[in-house]
Amino acid sequence: MTKIMQAIKIQCPAKINLDLKITGKLPNGFHEIESIMQTISLYDYLTINVEDNEKNGIILSGNSSEIPYDESNLVYKAAKLFLETTGIENKKIDIYIEKNIPVSAGLAGGSTDAAGTLYGLNKIFKISDEKKIDGLCSQLGSDLNVCLHGGRILAKGRGEIITPLEFEDFNVSLIKPINLGISAKEAYTKFSQKKQNCHPELYKTNKRGTSFVSLYASAKPLAGSGSINLIYRQRKENLEILKQVQNDKFSLDCTKKEEHFENDLEWAIIDDYKELQYIKQKYPNSIMTGSGSTYFMIDGDFENEDGYWVKNGLKAVDFGVMEF
Repeated sequence: MTKIMQAIKIQCPAKINLDLKITGKLPNGFHEIESIMQTISLYDYLTINVEDNEKNGIILSGNSSEIPYDESNLVYKAAKLFLETTGIENKKIDIYIEKNIPVSAGLAGGSTDAAGTLYGLNKIFKISDEKKIDGLCSQLGSDLNVCLHGGRILAKGRGEIITPLEFEDFNVSLIKPINLGISAKEAYTKFSQKKQNCHPELYKTNKRGTSFVSLYASAKPLAGSGSINLIYRQRKENLEILKQVQNDKFSLDCTKKEEHFENDLEWAIIDDYKELQYIKQKYPNSIMTGSGSTYFMIDGDFENEDGYWVKNGLKAVDFGVMEF
């Protein structure tokens, strides 16, 4: 029996989060987010080969020593899910991953490769519509649907509920500490821990529609008086909450959240990493993307320096994973 081999190469773009707000907790335990995401011109490439076999098998390989090539890889999970869902049998799937997107960087490197796997296998077998692939993406992870479609997208839920937005062309640059990777689990855990030290009433508004956090952040101390005492004299509202803050029962770091950070996860982790503090101090307009350790800057370049991976000259793109 002659074996039939089919092959395809898929281009998988990275994404950045132009902003990221955590709005609550979902019943499944994931954090609920609202984020504008944008695919950019930094790509991984997948070479997918499929041939007849006595049984189904999945083999991964690649050029990176930083990722596993076994069942724990999201690409493997995507291929396995595709086979199980479609009922395809007796195929060997061989996928070579050319890794150019940094790992644990907040750039969706694993997610875009998994989305590219589903897209590529569907191109080969031609058995599922786009809605089916969207459903498989949402089962596997938070950013896959964004990477599948690409462009500028409003993502909600845990990232799988997407709404396309009008595309805007811009240049973008990236910088990342070479030896620092931050997982999504670590970033969201730190957010939860830090948020526990914030009094929930601080984010409620007073009769004028102003939050107590905003009042604290905008208050200017008088001579011999702290900001809290100034607020007492200016507002006279909900003094018990402010007294608890004054007595250090809750962290005043909460006041930084709305004032300084487009990404709530940056607020949660930056105090723990001197490398991130260095980037923010040197490039105040830079923003941390996603849950990782990468910062981006629009229409500006980062300087090359020891200990940091830098990628200048990238662009926003209006597409997601695609055949190359």
